[in-house]
Amino acid sequence: MSGSNVWTRSRARMRLFPELLAQCSGEATAYGKCVAATTTGKQELTKNMCLKEFEALKNCFQSAAKKGVK
Repeated sequence: MSGSNVWTRSRARMRLFPELLAQCSGEATAYGKCVAATTTGKQELTKNMCLKEFEALKNCFQSAAKKGVK
């Protein structure tokens, strides 16, 4: 069945996620701090509130995924 290959590849990519996250710890920390600071009290996170930090994290993940896991 060809559909099982999709799930196998997907699971393999998800197994790499913790290592990719470790490579982007600075960006992940900055994004987390922005979200935490933005949602203090009763404030809600809205779209594009932490866009700069999110884009930096996304770009880091993409470049780390292209390089592969060290």
